[in-house]
Amino acid sequence: MANKTLLINRVAVSTFFFVNGFLYANWTSRLPELQRFFGLNNAQLGSVLFCIALGSMAAMPFAGWLGSKFGSDNIVKIASLLFCVAIPLVAISQNEWVIRLCFFFLGATSGSMDVTMNGQAVLVERLWGKIIFSSFHGIFSIGMAIGAATGGIFSNFQISLISHLVIIGFFGVLLVLWASTKLIKDIPMETEIVVSEEKTDKLLALKTILPFGIIAFCCMTGEGAMVDWSAIFMNKVIGESEVLSAWAFGTFGVAMTIGRIFGDYFTLNLGKQKLMLIDAILAILGLGITIVFVSVWSTFVGFFLVGLGLSTIVPIVFSSAGNLKNISPSAGISMATSIGYTGFFIGPPTIGYLAEAFGLRVGLGFVLFLFVLMAGILLFILRKK
Repeated sequence: MANKTLLINRVAVSTFFFVNGFLYANWTSRLPELQRFFGLNNAQLGSVLFCIALGSMAAMPFAGWLGSKFGSDNIVKIASLLFCVAIPLVAISQNEWVIRLCFFFLGATSGSMDVTMNGQAVLVERLWGKIIFSSFHGIFSIGMAIGAATGGIFSNFQISLISHLVIIGFFGVLLVLWASTKLIKDIPMETEIVVSEEKTDKLLALKTILPFGIIAFCCMTGEGAMVDWSAIFMNKVIGESEVLSAWAFGTFGVAMTIGRIFGDYFTLNLGKQKLMLIDAILAILGLGITIVFVSVWSTFVGFFLVGLGLSTIVPIVFSSAGNLKNISPSAGISMATSIGYTGFFIGPPTIGYLAEAFGLRVGLGFVLFLFVLMAGILLFILRKK
């Protein structure tokens, strides 16, 4: 019975990861239509989308604190339902300031959901008794893939934006309501220790997680670069069609999903730090091939290797952050996500500036430098052990 209950807990937490990826991919798949609906040029759209980053970065530390105080199981329910509500809100108005507010709300709810569902994943992994963390992120990637396909179907049948987003938002609510009844009770951490000792514990935790946070920053900068620039690289640098360019990003996404599905197996057999070092080397090799050998096939091979390399780094970092002593899973994860997502949101615009001045190959060279830095930190951690 206990094993059956734990399996249900795992399925429930996986549902949150699926909903997050599924809903997010649905609205992003129709972003060109949203841009026309808003009547914004590319620069204005970029400014509006940055509100998502601001919302996420503002909410993540707060969500970590709330998870520590009230339990991740309680906060993830609220954050997830609000996220489902936020999805259709992005298409309710053409007023630029209302749009900015809705996108800020979308980012805040998505970021809060991200922190607290990862906190629940840590608890499931602890009770499961073996490494399973990467599988949750694999479910997220599967949700993204299905969500993108679903968005394409709605678009193909010319279903209105608001109808589409309301339908999938309602579907998300149904899944969240079911999963919310099957979560693990997260007991808030006791606060009986002296304030000075509490500060010391948090400082030690921050010092411990900082190297992993930097690793997450480097990794998520790479993820953001692939999301925003892989198709453009194939189109502008290689000179191929938009269809083939979309496949370039798809190659990266498929590799990420494969890597996360098998990530727990390799983590168990190789260890966290060793696997991350191998991942970093794969990412360096893949992006190096892409930049140096400018051809269709080298780009496909390179992006596939980058996807494999980046696939398990963030799940491992989040798992490590969520298992720090004297700090709750949500608080530890919020530290790592706050640092990591900075790279995801700030990295792609930085690449854009470099690409404008020196070309996209140089822009991606900045990401390659971060991958080398990431490998250096991991090598230092391994030697220190």
